Amino acid sequence: MSKKKTMVSKSNSRAKPAYQRIKDSILKNIHSGKWQAGEAIPTEHALADKFSVSRMTVNRALKELSEERVLHRRQGSGTFVAQQQYNHTVVEVRNIAADIKATGKQYSAQVISQRRVAASEVSPRILALLTQPMLDISPTPTTGLERREGTDLIDEVKLVHIANGKPLQYEERWVDASLVPQFIEQDFSVVNTSDYLIQQAPLQGGSYTIRAVAAPKPVAKALDLAVGAPALLLSRQTFSAGRVVTFVNMWHAGDSYQISGTL
Repeated sequence: MSKKKTMVSKSNSRAKPAYQRIKDSILKNIHSGKWQAGEAIPTEHALADKFSVSRMTVNRALKELSEERVLHRRQGSGTFVAQQQYNHTVVEVRNIAADIKATGKQYSAQVISQRRVAASEVSPRILALLTQPMLDISPTPTTGLERREGTDLIDEVKLVHIANGKPLQYEERWVDASLVPQFIEQDFSVVNTSDYLIQQAPLQGGSYTIRAVAAPKPVAKALDLAVGAPALLLSRQTFSAGRVVTFVNMWHAGDSYQISGTL
């Protein structure tokens, strides 16, 4: 009986292609903290010996992990665990959970606060951003604070997006509750805010700004930074049916996030 179990286990371990088993092993060592960012991993020759495969097979595993930005290969020097720089293409409304998972990291979210409030309780600046008509999508409006009919309740959510236990993005979001009535009832430790809003109110357009700023105290606390440390702030409005559905501030630690796109 014992012998049969051993044979089954061996068969299952061999079901994956050799290059995938090598990738899984490398990822396990990185995720466990055994191999840190910037640290060199074993050579192709050493990995080939360990897994009893050809160097060509090892090369495929390392090449794929490099393309996934998990590893960084330096000609003549070796292969190193990459310093993670999370890419975010700002012309798309992206799911940060998917972006983090695509790098091989474990994603989680921590909800700081979640509430529905009267529009009068929201700051005048945020209220103005939520009540602009679509024809005026300037990110810094100078118009009055007249509210559209129906914008009486605002949903406010603040949460932290986490990669491998490290806070990566602090999200402050305000939503017109008249447009997405069930928004505030969601469990945002499981449900992605952007994905849910797009499902409920299909995206029509939007505007955004990107600024380098000194992290204020609440942001610094959420991202485990010193107060005043460099932070990258992406602020965005999105529209559906000619109305602003949501305004969001997405804060990032300045040394661990980059924003890029294609021209």
